[in-house]
Amino acid sequence: MRTHYCGTLQASHLGETVTLFGWVDRRRDHGGVIFIDLRDRTGVVQIVSDPERTPVSYPQADPLRNEYVVKVQGRVSQRPEASLNPKLPTGEVEIYADTIELLNAVRKPLPFQVSTADVEPVREDLRLRYRYLDLRRERMAHNMQIRHGVIKAMRRFLEDDEGFVEVETPVLTRSTPEGARDYLVPSRVNPGEFYALPQSPQLFKQLLMVSGLDRYYQIARCFRDEDLRADRQPEFTQLDMEMSFMDQDEILALNEALVAHIFQTVQGRDIPQPFPRLTYAEAMDRYGTDKPDTRYGLELVDVSDLVQDCGFKVFSGAVAAGGIVKVLPIPGGNEQISNVRIKPGGDLFKIAAAAGAKGLAYIRVRAEGAIDTIGAIKDNLAPDQMQELLSRTGATEGTLLLFGAGPTDIVNATLDRVRQAIAKEMDLIPADQLNLLWVTDFPMFEWNEDEQRLEALHHPFTAPHPDDMDDLGTARAVAYDLVLNGYEIGGGSLRIYQPEVQQRVFDTIGLSTAEAQDKFGFLLEAFEYGTPPHGGIAYGLDRLVMLMAGEESIRDAIAFPKTQQARCLLTQAPSSVDEAQLKELSVASTYDPEADE
Repeated sequence: MRTHYCGTLQASHLGETVTLFGWVDRRRDHGGVIFIDLRDRTGVVQIVSDPERTPVSYPQADPLRNEYVVKVQGRVSQRPEASLNPKLPTGEVEIYADTIELLNAVRKPLPFQVSTADVEPVREDLRLRYRYLDLRRERMAHNMQIRHGVIKAMRRFLEDDEGFVEVETPVLTRSTPEGARDYLVPSRVNPGEFYALPQSPQLFKQLLMVSGLDRYYQIARCFRDEDLRADRQPEFTQLDMEMSFMDQDEILALNEALVAHIFQTVQGRDIPQPFPRLTYAEAMDRYGTDKPDTRYGLELVDVSDLVQDCGFKVFSGAVAAGGIVKVLPIPGGNEQISNVRIKPGGDLFKIAAAAGAKGLAYIRVRAEGAIDTIGAIKDNLAPDQMQELLSRTGATEGTLLLFGAGPTDIVNATLDRVRQAIAKEMDLIPADQLNLLWVTDFPMFEWNEDEQRLEALHHPFTAPHPDDMDDLGTARAVAYDLVLNGYEIGGGSLRIYQPEVQQRVFDTIGLSTAEAQDKFGFLLEAFEYGTPPHGGIAYGLDRLVMLMAGEESIRDAIAFPKTQQARCLLTQAPSSVDEAQLKELSVASTYDPEADE
């Protein structure tokens, strides 16, 4: 029987006889004495096999190699002063092995080194192909421990402190509009009909509020058939919550306490409360994004009113067409950012172009307020306009002013991306700082240009702001996102609970009464039977763990992730299936491989 895990042994265990199981991390032969670093999921401890002190284990240790699976029995001893290792939690002790039993050997060459002592980078495709080996490595083992700790902290807080009840909702459900593409599952017993895998438990958790389970949560698996990015996966995990009889302030306060509990429990970090709040309009105005990283400045300044009548047509024309002109002031930017980088072909120009901009205009502020810019700006801004510009932006000697002009969404996206790139380059981002904030008062709807209609910005079950009920098309939503260091980690809203309001929202997005009954009739009917006011939130668990682990991709926060092509390199999924299986499901494939060539 195992008595201890490797990484848990301390000086307090001196003299004890222990039984350990694990993998050989490294084997070293020092002048007849064999040292083995034994590793399990908790860490590494040093095993010593000495031909004089441990004659039985010495020949057993000799043939061992990296990643052999062994059982070790021995006595915990004090390491000699010269070999103490303060970098290891077990660095004060070592185990003199009485016996070493080989449980299994490695029969093929390792595709990469697993040892904690190995720091060579490994290609991600190779890591994903042999994920079971990658998960043994210190980095991924650490990330999985963080993930486990986060989920454990969530459960304990919600259940023990706040009285939430965990309820599992269906994975096989029906396809509904207003979201990403569904993953569809054909029904064998109902030929020609399909289930959909849930993009979220949204409808079921609202039905749970109707049922009287006023505090629900679930660690929910969700599925979206969408294009992938570094922080997205086709299947992902979220903490899903719903609460009755709570207003927005109460929900935000509870969730601030939850997040603070997670960081304190898992990483021992104190998170100040309450979190700052920005409205959606404020966030877009100051940062150009609804998920701003507030660890550094570089805030945007809207100067549309100042330049709307100027002779520089790039500026005045943008405002006349209904767009905006914004400035990104960069203190000290004159020294670090050359003209070549801003002009066509430069890296900053390419960032702007990728966001849809045609380019970046600029002004360099020199000594005593003198300016250096392209002639068109200099020649078409009056001295008083120039002084007002410098005053608004707080520009002083050495400041570089970068301008975005055009449609509002493109200007915001452009300067947001440039802002982030410059902050990284100029090392303006404090590495260990955590900036959490709520973004509130989102628009209810956004315009879908392809379909020429309004669609819900979040989902069509979000409650409109009470002050905006007269015109739902321009209404704000009682919605809130939680942002951590520029990443959205959670989002939610108060929900609609009156059927007449829900129907008005469906009408606004062009969903007829008949279509609404077909898709959501069960929900609308439930609203007829005494539905309490309620609201909720969902956290992207994978993204939260990614940030807490200091990773840049959620693939490093998931045990068995997919690639950016939605493939599992380990199991080679997705794969083809037998024609007999398709026939049984009344499904035929229309895919033509030659058409893709």
